[in-house]
Amino acid sequence: MSTSVIEPGTRLAGRYRLEERISDSGGSSLWKAIDEILARAVAVRTFDAEFPRIAEAVTSARSASRLTDPRLTQVFDADDSGESAYIVSEWVAGETLEGMLGKAPLEPGRAATLLYEASEALAAAHAAGLSHLCLTPRDLVWTTGGTVKILGVATDAVLCDRESDDAAAEDVRGLGRMLYAALTAHWPGDEDGSALPAAPASDGVPHAPRQVQAGISHAIDAIVCRCLGIGTGEPLASPAELAKALRGVPRTPLPLFAGLGHTPPAAPRQTAPPRRPAAPPSPPPAATQPHQQHRAPAPEPSAASHVPPPRAQRHAAPPPPPPATSTRTTPTHGHGGPKRQTNRALIGVAAAALTVIVGLGAWALSGPGGDDPKGGHPSDNSQTSSPPKPSVVKLVPQDIDPAERPVGGHLDGTIGKNLQTVIDGRPSGAWETQSYADADFGRYSKGLGVLLDMGKPVKVASVKVSSPVSSGTLQVRVGDSQTPTDLQRVGEQTPTGGEVTITANPQATGRYVVVWFTKLPSGPFKGKLGEVTVYGTAG
Repeated sequence: MSTSVIEPGTRLAGRYRLEERISDSGGSSLWKAIDEILARAVAVRTFDAEFPRIAEAVTSARSASRLTDPRLTQVFDADDSGESAYIVSEWVAGETLEGMLGKAPLEPGRAATLLYEASEALAAAHAAGLSHLCLTPRDLVWTTGGTVKILGVATDAVLCDRESDDAAAEDVRGLGRMLYAALTAHWPGDEDGSALPAAPASDGVPHAPRQVQAGISHAIDAIVCRCLGIGTGEPLASPAELAKALRGVPRTPLPLFAGLGHTPPAAPRQTAPPRRPAAPPSPPPAATQPHQQHRAPAPEPSAASHVPPPRAQRHAAPPPPPPATSTRTTPTHGHGGPKRQTNRALIGVAAAALTVIVGLGAWALSGPGGDDPKGGHPSDNSQTSSPPKPSVVKLVPQDIDPAERPVGGHLDGTIGKNLQTVIDGRPSGAWETQSYADADFGRYSKGLGVLLDMGKPVKVASVKVSSPVSSGTLQVRVGDSQTPTDLQRVGEQTPTGGEVTITANPQATGRYVVVWFTKLPSGPFKGKLGEVTVYGTAG
């Protein structure tokens, strides 16, 4: 069957239902599909019957399935033995680097962080003997789960019929071009690699980033130039070397959602009043744009200048006795004799004693141990109590799906059975995996369990898990992605044959909660779950 007769609704391997064609070029098509066994979205690549490199593409996908770095797109399945060849991989939801740069470049610290993560991921691929060779801003995604994803390792090179005698150097150039684009919102590569404006160049050599965009440090500019062969700096030879270089420049933490762009810095505003020396400098306008973590701008200098300094700062020495006993009862002229000095001292002592008495009385009324047997004034609660904290309650999942992190093309079809028994309110659930040869799932998977959909974001305080097994490792993850590896790991414990509680410290927020085995219990090496109960507060 050729791609031309494949339509939405077609099922491949009896489980992958094609829903939407995303792209169609070069003899292959990319689809958004549903894995009906695991009830999750996946990406499926199909091929025309005349595509010349089907076997190579499937082989490269199987090689990529062995990669374990979570920043590299997972390949779940690949087959060319039937009527239609296909590759099934992780469906990645988020924003591409090209999309982020549609309006403006990234803040340099964020650009450095993003490409540092990408460089480390490519270094892991090269360590496994695989490369990309076709890197563009469309291949780097900042996911809705707050992680970096690199698309197309190993497979894109085959689809594009790309080869290289020095794959490491080629991928460094690709990463360098993406870093250039992130800093300048201009693309220094081939025209078909990105819809971004072309980078300005002289004699075919792109101008250095600092010549295109203001605010880029010499250090990060030099790194880009070393990647792209601009200038006389020593070239970087591999993604690992690039990651090491970026580790030494200032980097800004990435936010927990897609969208990192900002508008270019505006011209500084003219303000007549000078800044007060104690006021912190205002951040540049770029720091206040959407999709960034930032601090609020400092008050305008004109507003700050109207605030008087603290009264204590006007005195070089401690003040004299209280004004009521010194300045109002003592004339401001004439000579004071010994008697007047004695009276002034006595009045000062009396005033001090009165102050102590009044203070003790106030403490007796408002502090513990007064007439109130509970040790407080009736009005204390309204004056000193902090607002009540939301109470932790049992949260009810709205839906449940299987959760698996497979290795290669293997999927455990049994984990979709008896899912509802995990959240039916009875501790003796009937969910279980098949038996494996060892605690590591026979190297077919790296995690098996359930994905709870809470219906909306919630703050998870703890998860109580009932399991009849007494060994292995149970892990809990929380976040806003339906891909388990995109969620934040909050804790793990060894099951005890009864109930265990995994506490999130600090509490974690998200719509989805994954509870899965990352190590199976000892023989017969089968994971089992009873009831799973989530405690926390509604978002």
